[in-house]
Amino acid sequence: MLLFIIILYFIGMAAIGIYYYKRTQNLSDYILGGRSLNPWVSAMSAQASDMSGWLLLGLPGYAFVAGVEAFWISAGLALGTYLNWKFTAKRLRVFSEKTDDALTLSSYFQKRFKSKSVSLRLLTSVFILFFFLTYTAAGLVASAKLFNTIFDVPYLWALSIGLFAVVSYTFLGGFMAVSWTDLFQGILMFFALLIVPFVVMGEIGGMGSAIDVIRSIDPSLLQLSIGAVGILNVISLAAWGLGYFGQPHILARFMAARDPEEIKFSRRIAMVWVIITLAAAVIVGMLGRVYYNNVAGFASETVFIQLVADLFPALIAGVLLSAVLAAIMSTADSQLLVSSSAFVEDIYNVLAKKKLSDVAQVWMGRFVVLVVAVIAYFLAMDPDSTVLGLVAYAWAGLGGTFGPAVLFSLFYRKATYKGTFAGILLGGLTVIVWRNFLSGGIFDLYEIVPGFIVSSLVIYLVSKYDTKNHDEEYFEELLKE
Repeated sequence: MLLFIIILYFIGMAAIGIYYYKRTQNLSDYILGGRSLNPWVSAMSAQASDMSGWLLLGLPGYAFVAGVEAFWISAGLALGTYLNWKFTAKRLRVFSEKTDDALTLSSYFQKRFKSKSVSLRLLTSVFILFFFLTYTAAGLVASAKLFNTIFDVPYLWALSIGLFAVVSYTFLGGFMAVSWTDLFQGILMFFALLIVPFVVMGEIGGMGSAIDVIRSIDPSLLQLSIGAVGILNVISLAAWGLGYFGQPHILARFMAARDPEEIKFSRRIAMVWVIITLAAAVIVGMLGRVYYNNVAGFASETVFIQLVADLFPALIAGVLLSAVLAAIMSTADSQLLVSSSAFVEDIYNVLAKKKLSDVAQVWMGRFVVLVVAVIAYFLAMDPDSTVLGLVAYAWAGLGGTFGPAVLFSLFYRKATYKGTFAGILLGGLTVIVWRNFLSGGIFDLYEIVPGFIVSSLVIYLVSKYDTKNHDEEYFEELLKE
């Protein structure tokens, strides 16, 4: 029954891909859906593609180990979500259309600064492909842990099943298939995270009993104060919120909104969803710590999966575990699509002497989806990989590299092409070096913080002194209704 429900769920998602396969006529349809997302799809697709399997595996797993400290991540993410929707969404939607209908983040940067040079566009695309390989690998690791845990199949077989599940409908339907499946997957994730904590509390005697058990395990698991967990750690956890401004798969939902005036309603939907799901994910992890207190060697990132498998009948468990697959697919598909568009629209179409037909470009995009997915598959082959670790690196890379560039392009009238190029380059390199070559003391700070700061300072300073390229009149033109 469990297998049947999950197969049925996958067939439903694949059917959406086939439906939009027949309606995808050109590259614009494939990578941005013709800017036609309604408020509900825009909101739910942005949030579902944001959270990924990390919401149901990585965050509960961290709460299982660290306790209420995990709420610092949730608080940072909730604040980042709000600020992104409040300040970035509408202006990016307007600017991207006015700048010669830019379809991707890379093309937006080039067109925003009216440059004939393609260096910034190419640089942006290379960083997108680099960090999205890691991000997609995280999704495949999550899918492998799901199938390995519930069906007890070998890790590599589980990884292969996840690869097939994600690639199939992304390959077929493109942006609209991804966005509409995200709507259904986001709803499923929401209700799954609402239901599981209540059932677990019923099994362990309520929240009061759970708190007593956690206190007996380790009192520090209930300490949220900065003094208890350390200021450096709190900054690192809360800084996850900085990442939102530079995530291409989330920003694409803003760019694809049907009407800029509908974004305010989308923001309200998104905030209700994100606050409830983040809080519930942390609670699931902490309740799981109580329920599996006496289980030696428990794999913390599988806590949601194990609770569902152990406490629910097969029919309901199948539906709830489909939420894990939904979380994985809703982000991995978006990452594959953005990677595909970065290559076709921002590398091939920029460098090729002869432009392909619309149909040929769509098929090239589909081929790139396969290539990126296969490379990510090989990166995910280590069974000891953690979803949280992979997501943290990719999130920091994208947020620290592109976040400041997006904000300066939207709000700083003196921002220039040279400043943006330098900021993206040095911000991305800072994240990579900080993560891979520095450690200990201040270098334990989450790499998104130094990356974001370096990129912001460089954009501001280079743009300030690049006076001959200031174009404040064009900025004012973009602001006009």
